[in-house]
Amino acid sequence: MIRKLIKNLSQAFSKQSSTASAKHLPDIITRGEHGISRSEISEHALKVLYRLHKNGYQGYLVGGAVRELLLGKNPKDFDISTDAKPEQVKRLFRNCRIIGRRFRLAHVFFGDEIIEVATFRAASEMVHSEHGMVMADNVFGTLEEDAFRRDFTVNALYYNIADFSVVDFMGGMQDIKDGILRMIGEPDVRFREDPVRILRAVRFCAKLNFKLADNLLAPMQELKVLLHNVSSARLYQELAKLFFTGHAFDTYELLKKQEMLGFLFPITENSLTQQVYPTDKLIIQVLKDTDERLSQNKTATPAFLFAAMLWHAVCERAKLLVQRGKRPHAALFDAQDEILSEQTKVISIPKMTQQTIKEIWSLQWRLEKAYQRNAFKLFSQLRFRAGLDFLIARNKIGEYTLLADFWQQFALLSEHDRIKHVKLLPKLLNKKQDSIYLKNLGLLNKKT
Repeated sequence: MIRKLIKNLSQAFSKQSSTASAKHLPDIITRGEHGISRSEISEHALKVLYRLHKNGYQGYLVGGAVRELLLGKNPKDFDISTDAKPEQVKRLFRNCRIIGRRFRLAHVFFGDEIIEVATFRAASEMVHSEHGMVMADNVFGTLEEDAFRRDFTVNALYYNIADFSVVDFMGGMQDIKDGILRMIGEPDVRFREDPVRILRAVRFCAKLNFKLADNLLAPMQELKVLLHNVSSARLYQELAKLFFTGHAFDTYELLKKQEMLGFLFPITENSLTQQVYPTDKLIIQVLKDTDERLSQNKTATPAFLFAAMLWHAVCERAKLLVQRGKRPHAALFDAQDEILSEQTKVISIPKMTQQTIKEIWSLQWRLEKAYQRNAFKLFSQLRFRAGLDFLIARNKIGEYTLLADFWQQFALLSEHDRIKHVKLLPKLLNKKQDSIYLKNLGLLNKKT
């Protein structure tokens, strides 16, 4: 019954798309009207486009690259759409590899840069799961059909290498001018096809500072529960797009506003609801720091994000385990393992990332209870800088950590001056401390 309903909805959408494409000619924005310059496009993307065109195929720069160029931004990725089949693209480029099962794509490699080349997709013959998700989609189509298959109008703009115009079937140019994120087709059908589009809507609004179209709000709220059906591995991939494009703070605030944070971080949502710890302040501080780092072309790691999201849950779990009779060290490590085990059921965190997260957490205790003899050993730890940055973030939000300033200065000094500086530790450790972490482990004013 459910499958039949989904099939009917899909067919209705396909008919709608076919009818629309037949009735409406695209808007053609000429070279002098859109402002996109080839000097702003990756030379490797241009090489692919020119070779496709030279060999009689259509070649279009598409999606986020066109959108970003029209907004005056610098795209990170350059994707291409063409009428050439993946095998035909592979014959044109020796440095090409065909990937994907749900929809086959051609990746053309130029050193560290990968140009993704996709064949136009048709608007029908998709294979759905019982929840309406697209499971297989290997039917190729025309440019018009491809435009109707895209998710949002601002992502359905095509830069034509043949005459340097922009082809707009969906009114995306006007939506960019108006700052509106609008779905192509019926939102409930499109969200059922791929629930991750709900997160993409949040991401684009945060990144572009756009508003959601009115007809998106209700379906997003109604169907966000379908995010439970998305694989944990795919959610991890989406996490990087949500929080590591320079708009992490805005994304976080929008996820909370739309009541979607719990579908990614249920443990964090519970910590926010209980309001026992300054969880929200810490997350906001870390996300703002992440945005600042990315704006300076510095690296940022998912481990740091997870460490912040789950930090106070670890604190509370460690406290509970100590109350049950566990020794502080055992409680610390068990709490870390338990919390990460629960989180990975939702988002698949790679083992190496999990290890980094635990090292950041463990360094909080080690840095706060440091003594002269192990100061230099701690400083030589691989994750020292990450642990210190996390300690500093905690200090910024008022989660008082006694040695944050000490370690900041220690890291900046020469080796000779560090020997003098480390002698301050005994005096500092005798001062009153108010560390949430140490309180929970029962280690305040105790020798380790």
